[in-house]
Amino acid sequence: MLRLITFRLAHAVPILLIIAVLAFLLMQLLPGDPAVLMAGEGATPQAIQEIRQRLNLDQPLVRQLGTWLLHLAQGDLGSSLQLNQTVVSAVAERLPVSLSLAAISLLITVPAGIMLGVVAAYARDSWLDAVAMAVALIGVSVPTFWIAILSVILFSVTLGWLPSAGYVPLSEGFVPWLLALIQPAIVLALFQIGFLARMTRSAMLDVLDQDFIRTARAKGVVESVVLWKHAFRNTLIAVLTVVGYIFSLLIGGSVIVEQVFALPGVGRLVVQAVLTRDYPLVQGTLLLFGFIFVLINIATDILYLIVDPRVRYD
Repeated sequence: MLRLITFRLAHAVPILLIIAVLAFLLMQLLPGDPAVLMAGEGATPQAIQEIRQRLNLDQPLVRQLGTWLLHLAQGDLGSSLQLNQTVVSAVAERLPVSLSLAAISLLITVPAGIMLGVVAAYARDSWLDAVAMAVALIGVSVPTFWIAILSVILFSVTLGWLPSAGYVPLSEGFVPWLLALIQPAIVLALFQIGFLARMTRSAMLDVLDQDFIRTARAKGVVESVVLWKHAFRNTLIAVLTVVGYIFSLLIGGSVIVEQVFALPGVGRLVVQAVLTRDYPLVQGTLLLFGFIFVLINIATDILYLIVDPRVRYD
């Protein structure tokens, strides 16, 4: 297992390097000049030029990229142009919010998605299958921002059950923290539930058609044991793959939800950084996201070994 982790981390280095280069190049393609934004309205050309020189924006792109990679090799992600703090500290302040949102959403997604998929596969071509897949299709198809707005109108404005926006740190109490996150977590989970349900159903249908399932039923094994112990256990590899992918999406794809519910997470931070042309913050955040995704993939590979000892990595 240690060999696997070392091997995966070694392979992550070129991936992170590619992400760093792409993040740098994509930011250069955005319209607007960060020096002009920082100087403000009415700034003189001389003041703008001084800011450009201070930020090394007057240098050729190749030299700027080389400087960025050199600082990156030294563990320096740079400092935000707008927040007056380092990229690491800016992300560290907001990462707990995004991770909390993703964790709660995953806890909702996994049991709901798996249950819908298993029920649909077991009752294939029945009304239960049709209803389960209809629910999954709605979750996949309906835009997240539309569901978020309707949820705020119903549960926050009309019923007054949940706060409409804002974040409460866990240090101020578990219940206030959960109430602040449960509504955006459910909204974020709806799409992932539909996706997981469809993948689980597909994997279960393949297993339920195998000979060992027919043998177990012929021996008189209880149907619930056949379904969960024999069938579902043999879909865990496929399900774990989807869950790992979903967790990556939940961490990196919560931008819309964080915007609607005014959550001070990393997704909202990236949007603000793009709008203000905060190059170091966007580049550093994308690189940290890439590293998190690599860690999620390593964790998924380790879970493969746990749920199925037959899995081997050469």
